[in-house]
Amino acid sequence: MDTGTHVVMGLALGGLATLDPAVANSAVTATAVLVGTIVGSQAPDIDTILKLKDNAVYIRNHRGITHSIPAVLLWPLAITAAIYPFFPEADLLHLWLWTFLAVFLHVFVDIFNAYGTQALRPFSSKWIALGIINTFDPVIFGLHVIGLIFWGIGFHPGYTFLIIYVLLIFYYAIRFITQRRVLKEVKRLIPDATDIIISPTLKFHHWRIAVMNKHQFFVGRARNNKVTILDQFNRVSVPSSPIIEAAKKDKNLSAFLSFSPVYRWEIEEYDDYYEVRFIDLRYRSKDYYPFVAVVQLDLNLHIITSYTGWIFSEEKLRKKLEIVPE
Repeated sequence: MDTGTHVVMGLALGGLATLDPAVANSAVTATAVLVGTIVGSQAPDIDTILKLKDNAVYIRNHRGITHSIPAVLLWPLAITAAIYPFFPEADLLHLWLWTFLAVFLHVFVDIFNAYGTQALRPFSSKWIALGIINTFDPVIFGLHVIGLIFWGIGFHPGYTFLIIYVLLIFYYAIRFITQRRVLKEVKRLIPDATDIIISPTLKFHHWRIAVMNKHQFFVGRARNNKVTILDQFNRVSVPSSPIIEAAKKDKNLSAFLSFSPVYRWEIEEYDDYYEVRFIDLRYRSKDYYPFVAVVQLDLNLHIITSYTGWIFSEEKLRKKLEIVPE
């Protein structure tokens, strides 16, 4: 989920915690728990700071080790140890329990996005992305904000957020059922599909679709359970050519390939350089595929420049690569 949603979820858990007698009967414990749930709901995303270094490091590591099983166990211990000295009269066990719930819930809800997490590390480095909930979901964020408003005007925070979380369980179930309907329709249209990726959008009944069979890629969208195929590409294996092998040594392309499950590739030859481009097919937006990795190599196959990330026009991509378009 996005940062804003994780913030309101941390506040909501602090309110929900007032149903716990150990929290409700101690103002100190309640305050400590609120701090713990707010910090715990943000802690796994500390790896966002990697974006300051470059996109390659960020893409390769975001939602990786910080969302892993050891991290889910260690974050609550570290946060509790940091908070407790400021609230020595707080109930230590319940402070840890609610902080642990905040960390766990952060990682758990991220699994439902299209981006996903490596939540099973160190047992598996596979990205778990159920593609049911958009990274920012206005219903989820809105219900939390409504709950916070009710809390602010005097409603009991525990019961308020208990009701909201029951509603959200039903909401997740409805989203799951809706996605299954889209999946069923995709299988009807492309019965020989080997891989199907369905990604949510901001709109409830709108979904992005990327499909593979043995010979083709299909890119489409679903609206109100009606699937439309927008693009088709022949599925061509990435060759083991000297140009490709040299490009794969680039950190940006390497990061892209570690993250993207469905992509096509292109090689362009110019007068004094080659350009290798890999294009993720999951994020089609207004006839453009914005998530790419591009590597430019000289004629001796030395890397000149490269980029990976989200770019919404060719002009902006050229600026990132710092070359003048021909």
